[in-house]
Amino acid sequence: MKEILGCIKRSQQEFHMIQDGDVVAVGLSGGKDSVTLLYALSLYRRFAPVSFDLKAITVDMGFEGFDLKALAAFCRDIDVEFIPERTRLGEVIFEERKESNPCSLCSRMRRGILHRVCRDAGATKLALGHHGDDLLETFFMSMLYESRVNAFKAVTAFDRTDLIQIRPMIYAEESQVREAARRHSLPVVTNPCPADKETKRRETREALEGFLRQTGQPRSHLIRALCRSEIVL
Repeated sequence: MKEILGCIKRSQQEFHMIQDGDVVAVGLSGGKDSVTLLYALSLYRRFAPVSFDLKAITVDMGFEGFDLKALAAFCRDIDVEFIPERTRLGEVIFEERKESNPCSLCSRMRRGILHRVCRDAGATKLALGHHGDDLLETFFMSMLYESRVNAFKAVTAFDRTDLIQIRPMIYAEESQVREAARRHSLPVVTNPCPADKETKRRETREALEGFLRQTGQPRSHLIRALCRSEIVL
């Protein structure tokens, strides 16, 4: 967890993601990334140079087998308010609309719900668990499948609301996140989504892995390069 906290500290120093008095809501999906982020922020608030409150919001898509109880217990253990939002997203996307590209629509709809719940909960920041590998994959996907150069930003302010979206683990690598979750026995909840692991992102990830193996270059170099570019700023 020391490596993850170091990455969060670095992103805070570089992007000034969190200010005094902020109410930071973590989008808690139950996956290793969001669970690790929530745990790391619960530790970081003890020594952070700014004072902030912390909450966790989980959008329940309505899939059978999704364990909200485990996430609620985890939040109690680390003294974080847990806010579950139950929806019919899974039914709407997969049964009613039968989307051929469900991930894109699902992401937009979940984000909209998160923003609404954040507003109702008085949150000033929405923290997402994306890490450096997600940044690289998004960057390469935009070129390969969209013919443009694009990547998500470390800090995004929304014009129509006062909410600001932040990604505190943008400097972390997925291997570091995975190891932190394993070492601290964090309660990672299995994703019951039928489209999980069947996306273009996974194809891009595998291609990127092959490129890094062939060149022998550490992925941290690519992550740092993107974080320093105007694309992410």
